[in-house]
This record gives sequence, structure tokens and C-alpha cells, in this order.
Amino acid sequence: MTPLGFQRSLSKSEPPAALSPALVALWWAGKDDWDKAHRLVMSEGGAECAWVHAYLHRLEGDLDNARYWYRKARRPAATGEPAEEWAAIAAALLGAQ
Repeated sequence: MTPLGFQRSLSKSEPPAALSPALVALWWAGKDDWDKAHRLVMSEGGAECAWVHAYLHRLEGDLDNARYWYRKARRPAATGEPAEEWAAIAAALLGAQ
């Protein structure tokens, strides 16, 4: 799946099949369902979920918690627009599949 296809899939009611847990969580974040996205990353491990977890706490405004998760993801803390970070995470994770 391409990043554009991933973004366009947000018009659907369910995420595309065969996505990693981190991408499913990012998809729900893109649908503005923070709680569902957060529950997914809380139940999974790994750097990819930690990166999405960091993004979610940044959206929430909990920057201390976000910095913790960026460290767990081994990623620098984002400073740009959240929409740009969402797109960057999607592109990186889709490229890793």
C-alpha cells in the first residue's frame, strides 16, 4: 500500500487488512479516534508502536510522556505540524512492510 492509498483509506469504516498494529493505530488516529489508537499501541510492543504512541501523546499535549515514547522508539521528538508527522510515520511504516 502506498502512503496516498493509506490516507485515502481513512474514508472507509475499517482499516485495510494486513496492516501492522502500529499502522492500524495510526489509521485510527487519522480517523480522530485517539482512544482506540492508544489502546492498540498500549497492547503492543516494539519501536513502531512506540513511535505512534509518542505521536498520540504529542497530539494530546502530554509532551513529557511523548518524549518518553520517542526515546523508546529511538526517534527524535517531532516539532512540526502533527499532520506532517502522521504522513511521515505512515510513509516510514508502509515502506518497512
